Amino acid sequence: METPADQAAVVMNPYREWIGAQIRADAFGYVCPGWPYQAARLAYQDASLSHVKNGIYGEIFFAAMLAESLVSEYGQIEAAIERVLQVVPEESRFAEMARDVVEWCKQDASWEDTWERINATYGHYHPVHTINNAALVLMGLLHSEGDFGQAICIAVMGGWDTDCNGATAGSVMGALLGTQLPDKWVAPLNDTLHSALDGYNVNSVSDLAAETTELALKLRQQSS
Repeated sequence: METPADQAAVVMNPYREWIGAQIRADAFGYVCPGWPYQAARLAYQDASLSHVKNGIYGEIFFAAMLAESLVSEYGQIEAAIERVLQVVPEESRFAEMARDVVEWCKQDASWEDTWERINATYGHYHPVHTINNAALVLMGLLHSEGDFGQAICIAVMGGWDTDCNGATAGSVMGALLGTQLPDKWVAPLNDTLHSALDGYNVNSVSDLAAETTELALKLRQQSS
């Protein structure tokens, strides 16, 4: 018996609170600069097809975080996180985790100390669950001191879903820093992105950025 598409998130789906939706957040944030609630709304529509509860909250949080980061600076990151948490249910396990990690990063001298706390409190989740991996992304961002490479490397060194965590940390940090990214991270790409997406197999990163900007402006115009 086939399952209707609108029930895919809840019928025989052991991955419903894993990180699969969170790693789809980026585009929704990019097209909604300074518009975190709209980013969260778009991300919810996407995440709810395949995920529930914390699986959804991870995507809407980071979509909103990216939208907020595009109009913020690194020195405002804690305030940005606090604002963005308004899109997540206050009593959810995801919101509790985010509040925990922000407080621990304030108290701890090193990311390793914060990792010990994250592991002790959230290490019981599956290695690709949303909550523990989102905690590592926040740890990387908050302990990076505004260093793009440090944000990525700390998130990756935390373990679990390393490729996704490094990508999300880098995405948020890139939004916060803008075009002033270290050349050692940018130059090797040669302005080129290879993708398995049909029609977008070989792309210019600059062209994709221009397309994204055009879509963001179109969304704003449609809402006015």
